[in-house]
Amino acid sequence: MAQRYTITAALPYTNGPIHIGHLAGVYIPADIFVRYLRLKKKDVVFICGSDEHGVAIAIKAEKEGKTPKQIIDHYDLIIRESFEKFGISFD
Repeated sequence: MAQRYTITAALPYTNGPIHIGHLAGVYIPADIFVRYLRLKKKDVVFICGSDEHGVAIAIKAEKEGKTPKQIIDHYDLIIRESFEKFGISFD
């Protein structure tokens, strides 16, 4: 039976944009490993999600006069676009 790989990356916290530290420390290394496995014809899945709960989001929403969902939706779009611009995609 062939070995299967599930690669995960840390959940981006949706109260701000992704910065170079996030990319360099988490997402690019994981993406490189996934690409390597795929080149070796391995069965691999690369997954991620987002952390949409917490006090930081609630505080930011209150300061900006928005709902937590509005903050999450705003930064989720920015984070997704950042991944796309860097050529990082998840299954």
